[in-house]
Amino acid sequence: MAQFLQVHPDNPQPRLLKQAVQLLERGGIVAVPTDSSYALVCHLDDKAAVEQMRRIRQVDDKHHLTLMCRDLSELANYARVDNRQYRLLKAATPGAYTFILEATKEVPRRVSHPQRKTIGLRVPLNKTLLDLLELHGAPLLATTLIAPGETDPMNDAEEIRDRFEHELAAVIDAGACPLEPTTVVDLTPMDGGGDPEVIRQGRGPLSTLGL
Repeated sequence: MAQFLQVHPDNPQPRLLKQAVQLLERGGIVAVPTDSSYALVCHLDDKAAVEQMRRIRQVDDKHHLTLMCRDLSELANYARVDNRQYRLLKAATPGAYTFILEATKEVPRRVSHPQRKTIGLRVPLNKTLLDLLELHGAPLLATTLIAPGETDPMNDAEEIRDRFEHELAAVIDAGACPLEPTTVVDLTPMDGGGDPEVIRQGRGPLSTLGL
């Protein structure tokens, strides 16, 4: 049965977020608010939790999972970033963007794309999620919470609990999120001097990236 942790969106209670961190460290999956719909998160190094998260979403290992990072310096530990890519990242983070980059050896092979060795990375702009990442002290692996058979992401915490209460360790309720998913941009073509490729246009405006 999923715990339901109701937090203040502007001043989330550390006591409740610490409970969520403990559940993550025990291998639990937690539904969290972001600046673009709710997401599922788990511990990066927990193979069973990663597999469970894929089962909930009903996606295979070719579906990009996303590393939620606290800031750009943390992101750079998990992705190879050149100067051009860094300038784009700096312009758009924190914010509602997911960037696909070449993964470093810090990323477990099972969570990067099996053929391309890439990873999605994101620095969110949501007080509750940033505080959770700070208390956890490391990135969390995430995927947008889209229920199997649906196309729109979920943004209502009580509806999430009702639908997934037996599969999640906790739901953090900080109020409704936007319904739009992140804008996904593949930065790997820049490695060869090419231009970024927009994979999905979502809540993050392309104008911020000069695209």
